[in-house]
Amino acid sequence: MLTLKNDYLTVQINPLGAELTSVKDNDSNLEYMWQADKTYWGRHAPLLFPIVGRLQDNQYRLAGKTYQMTQHGFARDREFTVVSQDSATITLALTADDQTKALYPADFKLTVQYTLIDHQLKFAATVENPAETPLTFSFGAHPGFNVPLGDPAVDFTDYHVTVSPKQVYQRVPLVGPYSDTKHSVPLNLTQPLPLTHDLFDHDAQVLTLNNHETTLMLSNSVNDHGVALTLAAPYVGIWSPYPKQAPFVCFEPWWGLADDVAATGDIETKVAIQHLAAHESFQAAYQITYF
Repeated sequence: MLTLKNDYLTVQINPLGAELTSVKDNDSNLEYMWQADKTYWGRHAPLLFPIVGRLQDNQYRLAGKTYQMTQHGFARDREFTVVSQDSATITLALTADDQTKALYPADFKLTVQYTLIDHQLKFAATVENPAETPLTFSFGAHPGFNVPLGDPAVDFTDYHVTVSPKQVYQRVPLVGPYSDTKHSVPLNLTQPLPLTHDLFDHDAQVLTLNNHETTLMLSNSVNDHGVALTLAAPYVGIWSPYPKQAPFVCFEPWWGLADDVAATGDIETKVAIQHLAAHESFQAAYQITYF
């Protein structure tokens, strides 16, 4: 396990999947990150690459050939190489090999960086296309936060999500595990969104952000502990497993979506897919403030 530490927080990152696994307050020992209890969900904060969400029949076509890939892709289960590490920053990388090419026949380099500054953890990802041909992919993150945070007297339903800017957002419904982009519905977030388990009875709440800078804050009316995630991405998901009464919630920055209900299986025309020209690069970033 890799560690970043300053006067306020201690952060742990697993090279397997380059996954953020722990963020603790140094004074109180309060753990902010979900601790991967498999009863509910056996991960902490996986990275989603080269797809976000589920493919129809767990397969896609590229250049006339069919490939198999499970939900959220393979990066979360691959060992990343540590490129560099100092007291404030850890950089890790994943590159294509024979195993990845059996699922995803492309050359790529995925580099991720975690930087700890005071009470804030910054995340940045770069996807590079070293090939002469275009690269088609999606990218996402999936950090989970404990709810409640530290105080057993605080209930899941004492928490709410405040989204800034405060406005009406378009929400992409999920039909089963698939996106229904043609039937987006308005979601009024001019006021905080109360957390209930029933909120997720149709899976994640997926907001369309159109790459505008947006902050989601998880807080409660009982104590001062919470987190705030700031991103500029096409979409963000808010998720907790249902009907399980799971004591956590995820904020998920997405540069992609699960297959549309009307998907043809052709990854080149997949909804919200990213296209990267030869020798070009793509950047994604978000930051989390812990309080």
